[in-house]
Amino acid sequence: MSANKSFGSKEYYMNFIFFTHNKPNDMKLQTLICFGSLTCVIFLSSCSGNEKESDKTETTPSETKTPNLKDETVSYKIDTLNMRSYVVYDENMEGKRPAILVVHEWWGLNDYTKRRARMLAEMGYIAMAVDMYGNGRMGNDPGAAQALAMPFYMHPDMAKKHFDAALEEFKKNPNVDQNKIAAIGYCFGGAVVIGIARLGEDLKGVVSFHGNLNVVPPVKDLLKADVLVCHGEADSYVSPAEVAQFKKQMDSIGKAYTFKSYPGATHAFTNPDATETGKKFKMPIEYNAAADSASWNDMKEFFGRIFK
Repeated sequence: MSANKSFGSKEYYMNFIFFTHNKPNDMKLQTLICFGSLTCVIFLSSCSGNEKESDKTETTPSETKTPNLKDETVSYKIDTLNMRSYVVYDENMEGKRPAILVVHEWWGLNDYTKRRARMLAEMGYIAMAVDMYGNGRMGNDPGAAQALAMPFYMHPDMAKKHFDAALEEFKKNPNVDQNKIAAIGYCFGGAVVIGIARLGEDLKGVVSFHGNLNVVPPVKDLLKADVLVCHGEADSYVSPAEVAQFKKQMDSIGKAYTFKSYPGATHAFTNPDATETGKKFKMPIEYNAAADSASWNDMKEFFGRIFK
């Protein structure tokens, strides 16, 4: 990358992106790192407030009944875009419950993201798999995914607008405990939720699964959410230097965070489709069942703590 291209300029990011296309094996790495560098200034929204008396009749996510999942597509518009996020919860439970937003990988809102939302609903949460792209658009190959993601990189206000719109719709559901909302994200989505937390999103916590960490430095007075990072030790898309920088930044402001790493786990280690996708597109990613299970358990422990 040429040294005369200033950070933040269009030429800087375009050079960064197209450099990756000259090295297919590093394609997702550089795109995700670019995302981390850009989207830290994207995501701001608000939720939560002082607990109301009506909110105290909530259900704790530990029911023993067999879940009876109800799912629905929540449609809303952002300018000319038709957004279709996915909401799911257990009808056997009564009352308000903690709510989780799930932010998808750069591929878009696919079955994998919805499956994670259903897993959360089976645990007793209400979950929304967020549609960040709109109009049913999907990145079915790395080139298409990059084309969809690039506008969010270049126009941070647009990404903030999309996330906030999803959150606003989610909070309309009567099952959502307005005081207990968190977010998780995968890859692209992991970088999203880290950026949200560092820029002051009023959430109980965020969890990043194999997400990029190279975001803008956190500000002590802005960071409200607890942070859990689930990182694969063999992730070639998130370098040891980036991990060290993340920890140093978080330590410097004295805010709580938890960093979990899993031996032998590559990028995208939670996605059962990752191995096939990696072979198809010559990307160094693969599914790791042990790391998937361990990270999910770490997330459950994290939620049990922040939602007390």
